[in-house]
Amino acid sequence: MDYSTSCKYSIRLIEKLKLLDTNGVLDFGLINKAIYFAKKYHDGQLRKSGEPFYSHPLEVAYMISDYNLKTDVIAASILHDIVEDTAVTLNMILETFGQRVAEMVNRLTRDRPDGTKLSVKEIIRMAYKNGDKEVLLIKIFDRLHNLQNIHFLTADKQIKVAKETLNTVLLAATYLEDINIEFIIGNIVNKILDYNPKRDLLKNQNNRLVEYNDLNHYILLFKP
Repeated sequence: MDYSTSCKYSIRLIEKLKLLDTNGVLDFGLINKAIYFAKKYHDGQLRKSGEPFYSHPLEVAYMISDYNLKTDVIAASILHDIVEDTAVTLNMILETFGQRVAEMVNRLTRDRPDGTKLSVKEIIRMAYKNGDKEVLLIKIFDRLHNLQNIHFLTADKQIKVAKETLNTVLLAATYLEDINIEFIIGNIVNKILDYNPKRDLLKNQNNRLVEYNDLNHYILLFKP
């Protein structure tokens, strides 16, 4: 397989980036290299929908480009699962894409060198403690895109993902003051409610959707 051949996901991403990059700040050589890595090393992996797995990180990068148009962030978005799910190592990322991309990928990788596995909450907490809003941004959109396939999961798994999203991932959005938090929160919650067969668990005693208007309250709950 020629991994350098364009696919519908990479074409869509690159076309959007070219439209947004009015000041010529993006390094398309590095971004295309990240796409190559994703397609090569995720080759043979499929999502629950049956789509190639590499479609996921490319779509995450597509979504993030509306909020952050840095080459390193786009590259890290494309590579965010590659160390966790393939034979690619952090040293390979460091040598090919540089220190900052490797740092972000490392902070987004759940499987650790000591054999432990970080929870989503731990990844978000560590990113918050490090003041790494770019990692938080990638994690939010990683979850947002994954929610598009939540209907392929069992009902119990949907509930678990929904609770984790409402109780943890949404908290990450409260730290990102320079983007439209309400838009992100609304999209995440709506996707959960659209696909979750046990949506009653997501309602409060007044049968209204759980509200996240008091963002300061949730920030206080999440602080270490």
